[in-house]
Amino acid sequence: MDRVAVVSGGTRGIGAAISRALAAAGHKVAAVYHGNEEAAAKFKSETSIAVYKWNVGDYAACADGLGRIAEDFGPVDILINNAGITRDVMFHKMTPEQWHEVVNTNLNSLFNMTRPVIEGMRDRGFGRIVNISSINGQKGQRGQCNYAAAKSGDLGFTRSLAQENANRGVTVNAVCPGYIATDMVKAVPQDVLAKAILPQIPVGRLGEPEEVARCVLFLVSEEAGFITGSTLTANGGQFMV
Repeated sequence: MDRVAVVSGGTRGIGAAISRALAAAGHKVAAVYHGNEEAAAKFKSETSIAVYKWNVGDYAACADGLGRIAEDFGPVDILINNAGITRDVMFHKMTPEQWHEVVNTNLNSLFNMTRPVIEGMRDRGFGRIVNISSINGQKGQRGQCNYAAAKSGDLGFTRSLAQENANRGVTVNAVCPGYIATDMVKAVPQDVLAKAILPQIPVGRLGEPEEVARCVLFLVSEEAGFITGSTLTANGGQFMV
C-alpha cells in the first residue's frame, strides 16, 4: 500500500538512500533539506522525488512545511527523522553555539517534525516513525559530547513515544548506523580509515547507505506492526547491544 512518507535530511547520504528506497517501494515521498541547494536540485532531477526546504530546528517552519506536504500529497503516514549535523570539538573547547546547533538539529527536530503529524496518525490508526540515531549515541565518542548527547536523546524519545502510541497503530523505532560510506565519511583521509576506523569494524568495511535504507524500509512496512520502541543497529558488529 502506498503511503505518504517524509524524510528529513532526505536529499543526501543516508537520507537520500532512504528516500529512494521508499519511492521504489511505491510510497509518495517528500525529501526535506535545508542547506545544500545544488545537492537537492541534483537529487530531484535524478529521482523525480519532491523536495521541500526548511530548517528542522524551527518548529513553525516544520508545521508549515508538513502542512504543505499534506496539501500536496495527503496526510503523512511515514516520518523518517534523519536530519543531523556535527560540530565536533573536545568539550572543554566547545562553544555554546556548537552545543545548541547540534542539539537543536539532531534532537529538538524530532519534536518539531513529529508533533505536527502525530495526532493525525493516531486518529487514522496508522503511523510509522523511524528516528535515525547513531552508534555514537549508544557508546559515546571523544569530541562529540554534543552529538552523542543528542543522538542518545533520540533513543529515549523513541522508547517513550512508542509506549504512548502503541495502542493507536503508530510504531516508533530507531536505527543506529555505524560508519557508513557517505560523502562525509569518505572524506576522512584514507590512512585514518585504514588504521583507525576499519579495524574497529568486524565485517571489515564501511556500511552502505542502502543497507540502512533497507532497515528503515522494513520498519515502516505493514508487516512490522508488532515492532515498536526498538533500536536496530547497523554497524557491522562494531558495537553490540
